[in-house]
Amino acid sequence: MNSKTSSIRDIVFFLVFAAAVLTMPLWLTPIGAGYPDLLQKFAIYGLFATGFNLLFGLTGYLSFGHAAFLGVGSYTAVWTFKLLGMNPIPAVIAAIVASGIFALAIGYVSLRRSGIYFSILTLAFAQMCYNLAYSVLTPITNGETGLRVLETDPRIFDSTTRAEGPLISSIFGYDMTGYSGFYFCAVLLIIGFFIAQRIFRSPFGTMLRAVKSNQNRMTYTGLNPRPYTLAAFVISGMYAGLAGALLCITDPLAGAERMQWTASGEVVLMTILGGAGTLLGPILGAGLIKYFENIFSAFNDQTLHSIFGFLPDFIETPVVAITSLFVGEGWHLTLGVLFMLIVIFLPGGIMEGLARIGRLFKRLGGSAKKSETAPAE
Repeated sequence: MNSKTSSIRDIVFFLVFAAAVLTMPLWLTPIGAGYPDLLQKFAIYGLFATGFNLLFGLTGYLSFGHAAFLGVGSYTAVWTFKLLGMNPIPAVIAAIVASGIFALAIGYVSLRRSGIYFSILTLAFAQMCYNLAYSVLTPITNGETGLRVLETDPRIFDSTTRAEGPLISSIFGYDMTGYSGFYFCAVLLIIGFFIAQRIFRSPFGTMLRAVKSNQNRMTYTGLNPRPYTLAAFVISGMYAGLAGALLCITDPLAGAERMQWTASGEVVLMTILGGAGTLLGPILGAGLIKYFENIFSAFNDQTLHSIFGFLPDFIETPVVAITSLFVGEGWHLTLGVLFMLIVIFLPGGIMEGLARIGRLFKRLGGSAKKSETAPAE
């Protein structure tokens, strides 16, 4: 396939992706996921997973500390609101810059090691950041209470409208809540996806894949992989910082819990479920996990009884009892089973499953075409 054909395919793929993201309120409504809060989470965590995939999917470096950058982006965004005003643009820029600088410092130290040692180092840094935010840096982070925007904050550029007390971020008169907040996040997701696509197709992306393939052989050829891995780490951290800022733009509150190791583990699950090293996979993985978290966790016994009400009572009761273990507070069990099935049968994640289905239809189409053109006996 020549470069021109590949470029056309990339453009078409990007346009289809952008159209799918912008129309999510339409095609997700039938499955109960078309409301703004959940759509915002799809976009935000899709960005988070896309950035993480640039590091893990391309270089093979597994970070368990990306929640630190999510937290740094959140705190930076809220402080920007408190000092400058409720416009989300300065908050986004400040969060990206702050998380990038922070990622540069952590990456410079962590990337001196590889493999499990790198993973442990990033986890240690993230837990240190969590404990600092929770206790030592309370004057900056407000500890366990969380950092929020107050009426008494300076908000320099909101001085002319302070009588109204705008505590919700807004741009061009649109509050970043509801569908306005979703479309702001969606546009940034599309931009982030485009940048990731360019990185995947660039010589820089090729070098990152070379690091993952055989870093020792790359070193023997005289190429130093550290600048490439550090750049990938910083870019990945900036994506995480942007996601953290968007969490605060749609809800101006930053808490230390965003830096916990569970948040780092969640983005790892998103990427593996969707398909590490693919462009679309991590976004699909993020959407799947957030759908389970918000839809399945809302199911209770009453909901299950209404679903299985068509069954006889002696069957309905045990079915509801068994199903209730996998929904509500037990939705993590469903996610765990799904993760096991994908890892066992689809090691490449959801994208591998879609690729297999595509190959199956292609084979069926080829067989049908051959049967049509075969001479009659």
